[in-house]
Amino acid sequence: MIEESWSPPEVLVTVDLVIFTLREQELSVLLVERGVAPYRGARALPGGFLNHAGEDILDAAHRELREEADLDVARLHLEQLGTYGAPGRDPRGRVISVAYLAIAPELPDPVAGTDAADAGWESVQDVLFGRTKLAFDHLRIVTDGIERARSKLEHSALATAFCRETFTIAELQQVYEAVWGVQLDPRNFYRKVQKVPGFIEPAGQERRATKGRPARLFKAGPTTVLHPPLVRPESIDSEGAR
Repeated sequence: MIEESWSPPEVLVTVDLVIFTLREQELSVLLVERGVAPYRGARALPGGFLNHAGEDILDAAHRELREEADLDVARLHLEQLGTYGAPGRDPRGRVISVAYLAIAPELPDPVAGTDAADAGWESVQDVLFGRTKLAFDHLRIVTDGIERARSKLEHSALATAFCRETFTIAELQQVYEAVWGVQLDPRNFYRKVQKVPGFIEPAGQERRATKGRPARLFKAGPTTVLHPPLVRPESIDSEGAR
């Protein structure tokens, strides 16, 4: 029997967006400079509170991405990354955040809006190693997002989306190295890629370099799920190396 004096606790709901892209062969994350308290002036993930009780959470994520960074949400597939609700994570009260993840190539420079004083792409390495400090518990959210991104490259053909229509094996390897944060042995990587049916296909062309043998060109194959997967090196230390 429910006591008549019981009332539901006051809990606020926000969304946070973890958006990754490659910039000059470096994995980068979208960050904004907070223009309001708390943490005014600090870097943070784009996001914010639901506008009203009738707003869908995914709709709120799309809205915040448009408002805070002016990105074309039609180009992005947002997938739910996780829910973060530790007491004390937000000084404004008990706030639960639903985080969404998107990984996409060739994303443009963002434009800050609403309560963001600035917006831009930041190196993931600078975030992970503390050179770029984040507000709230956003370092934890970014770290979880990086692990999800690394896993997606193991099991899906996502890496080919970051290459041109035709590409060399070396260029595909650069994508894996940027996201995984490791240096890979070219011969071992070539063998692993060739063992995955339908991952890449010969484009029937070669690209001549200034010296040495011409490089064979490939294109994305029909498969979207890699079997066998391209497994990461067993350990990645704090400096992102094997």
